[in-house]
Formats: sequence, structure tokens, C-alpha cells
Amino acid sequence: MRSRDPKDWLTARRENDLVQSDANTLQQHMKYRGNFHEHEQYQQRMDQMFHSPSTRMFTSISTERIMQAVERQQRITEQLEDLRKQQKTRIARMRIFTPRYATLAYLGMGFILLLLLSMLIFNTDTVINILESFGGVIDTLVILAQYLQTGLAFVLKQNWLLSAIALVLVIMLGMWLRLMRHPHEA
Repeated sequence: MRSRDPKDWLTARRENDLVQSDANTLQQHMKYRGNFHEHEQYQQRMDQMFHSPSTRMFTSISTERIMQAVERQQRITEQLEDLRKQQKTRIARMRIFTPRYATLAYLGMGFILLLLLSMLIFNTDTVINILESFGGVIDTLVILAQYLQTGLAFVLKQNWLLSAIALVLVIMLGMWLRLMRHPHEA
């Protein structure tokens, strides 16, 4: 008998595929050869190690749970796409204020100031007539500035009030930063 045949028979016996007559032949052969007994013990140890219930590799997951996970992932993807679209529309609205418009606004304000300065120098009477027509507005602005100065002096004297205003400003800044951040992938 070749030594390969009993090893195959041991494997067949382990898998319960051995015919009864082959089992008897195997038992007789194992009586005369001791190394096959050692091989059988080695096979049993390997079976115990690899087929123990604690090292089970695969768990049964129902198809329903898999489908729920897929649907949940699709909903998350749709929500992310919606957030991206919203962000793109916000950015599109903000693109109105491009550097070109900022430059034009800056130059326009400078031009208006130069025009007012030239009117003040060359047409003093016209400037005085304009200021007299806005006399009530200027008085109101002066009164508002005085109230603002009094309020700021009160806030600066009261440390707790100053701290509360600083806290409110920090919270508002944090909310603004949170709203303007990029959406994260799920």
C-alpha cells in the first residue's frame, strides 16, 4: 500500500466520505505504521483550530438588513447631493460681488469723494445750501452719536456686560462659520 492512499483515506474519513471496506483497510494499515497515527492527530488538531465556533468568519446577515443599509446609503448620498446643490447656489449668489465690482465700487466712492471735495472748494454756497436742507438729519446723527458714546462708556465700565457682548459675538461667529463650511461626506 502506498503512503499516499492512507492520507487520502484519513481525509475522506474526516469528511465522512469513507466506505466501510476502506475503513477496515485503513485501520489495519495504521496498526503497522505509527506515523499515520501522528498524522491523524495533527489533522484533528488542525480541524479543531480552524473549525472552532469561536473563530467563525462569516455571520449571517439578512437580506432585509442589507437592503435597509443600501437604502440608507442612497438617502445619505441624495442628502449630500442636495447640500452640494444648495452650496453651489449660495456661491453663485455670492459671485455677484467679484473683484471687478469691488474695484468699481472703490473707484466710484473715490470719484464721489473727489467730486464732493471739489464742490466744497469751488462751490461753497451750494454746499452750504445742501447742508442746511439736511440740517435735521445732521442733528439726528449728532444725537445718535452722543447716545452711542454714552452706551459704549457704560458697557466698558461693566466688565460682565462687556464679557456677555463678547460671548454673543463669538457665538454668532461660530454659527456663521458652521453655516459656511463645506458639507462632509458620510
